[in-house]
Amino acid sequence: MTRSRKGSYPPKSGFGRKKNGPRTLVCGSAGVVGMGLMGSSIAACLLAAGHTVAGVDADPARVRKASRRVLLLLEGLKEEGLLRSDPRRILRRLTISEDYSGLRQSQIVVECVTEDLDVKKEAIRKIEQAVSPDTIIGSNTSAIPPTALQHNALHPERILGMHWGEPAHITRFMEIICGKNTLPVHAERALALARQLGKEPSLLRKDVRGFITNRVMYAMLREAFHLVESGVASIADVDRSLRNDLGYWITFAGPFRFMDLTGIPAYCAVMRDLLPELDCSQQVPPLMTRVVESGAQGTANARGFYHYTPAQAKRWERRFLKFSYDVRALARKYLEEDGSSIAWTFERMNKRGEVRRQLPPRRSRG
Repeated sequence: MTRSRKGSYPPKSGFGRKKNGPRTLVCGSAGVVGMGLMGSSIAACLLAAGHTVAGVDADPARVRKASRRVLLLLEGLKEEGLLRSDPRRILRRLTISEDYSGLRQSQIVVECVTEDLDVKKEAIRKIEQAVSPDTIIGSNTSAIPPTALQHNALHPERILGMHWGEPAHITRFMEIICGKNTLPVHAERALALARQLGKEPSLLRKDVRGFITNRVMYAMLREAFHLVESGVASIADVDRSLRNDLGYWITFAGPFRFMDLTGIPAYCAVMRDLLPELDCSQQVPPLMTRVVESGAQGTANARGFYHYTPAQAKRWERRFLKFSYDVRALARKYLEEDGSSIAWTFERMNKRGEVRRQLPPRRSRG
């Protein structure tokens, strides 16, 4: 299936657009530290948008595997009509090594190592030794406050949170989180990059643990575990209810828009009665603890809240990837209809057929 250019990305508008002149592709040199599953997906997203990418990983095995993984992701984008160039040619702009010095030309580096404060701070220390003082460092974290990562940094003002969604090369999700010391100009440049990558980013002006989506999602997960552990419903029934309720509107409208659409006063009335009965536990649910202690990792090892054969686990992973592409296309359709469309294309060519490369300009701190 081939889709039109109008359905690909990044957006036409963005940081590089001149006030009364042509739109310019925001594009340049980027780095990714940590080339696991998420890091490889982020690298694929950057490459597909025209960037030169320097990948770094301390694990020689991941270094060897990462190029192949990134190529497969690029080929998937090509198959879905989101990429026009040959994935193998695009891959030539990727270098991967164990040496942080390969990052020295990067204008932005995405840190994507293990979700551990000390590990991330050590990675940032090494990044700072390799890059220029105005290179943005974005930490891909789900919950670690960027302010904690800024502590003892050489240039804390250029460190911020960049929370990507999985699969990073497909979703339109990104949260940009300002730490206590983050300069607004660096947050603006990160937002511009996110839009150029085809994301629809959200900006957090205050540094709160978990950011937006995780704070909302973990409140939902806590209540889901409570319903199962209390014997109200099975795991499958909880999943089924949410898929067939939230699944029908959450991509179209966030919670506040949904209340506008379905009648605000009713929600106020329900809150009065329901909120006191919701679970407010501050402990990890016992069911979650038991599942983790059993060694279950989900489809990664075919052991989770559901039983899988290895073949079934792989099938679910493939279906999730395909579903991500479908949701992306559906979201674009309804953005177009309300007049706020974002036209995505990974590669914006000039008249000579060349990809134009320009990152958001570095600004002085003055």
